[in-house]
Amino acid sequence: MKSVDKYLFQALDNYPYWLEGTIESLDYALSYDDKNTTALCLYGRIHAEQLQDYEGAKNYFQQAISIDIHSLEVYPYYIETLLLNEDFEEAQKLIDFALTIKGVKKVEIKLKLVSLLERQLQFKKATKLLKKVKLELISSDYNHQIEETEKRLKLKLETNSNDKKKKRK
Repeated sequence: MKSVDKYLFQALDNYPYWLEGTIESLDYALSYDDKNTTALCLYGRIHAEQLQDYEGAKNYFQQAISIDIHSLEVYPYYIETLLLNEDFEEAQKLIDFALTIKGVKKVEIKLKLVSLLERQLQFKKATKLLKKVKLELISSDYNHQIEETEKRLKLKLETNSNDKKKKRK
């Protein structure tokens, strides 16, 4: 095992419970290999998830993808960061691109698309897509997330429908 891997595993093991140890291990990992896409992705996650520094996070994710476009671990986190930062057009483009990459977790990316549609208040489209995603599942890894999303979208559709009825009266 290379030294970079040792420090990368330490960083992944520490995150998100011990941020100081995570950063220290990431710094060591990047000192051995400054083009390590997994380390850059984790730095991006720290910026997005812990610091709410979405622009900083985007820089790390872009750097990782520019090094290796097949850095499959980057796409879900990068898309989520774009959604949190309300960069919806950019998120749509990245989703479209990510779905063309062999080996990417397509169900996970499509769930990000459902989230994008929901944020854009396109509840019917989001619900239709979610039904299609359910048909593509081959494991139960995403069942809870899908069930919760279905419930939330159903409530939003009902609320939206009730609001329209009230406006007509």
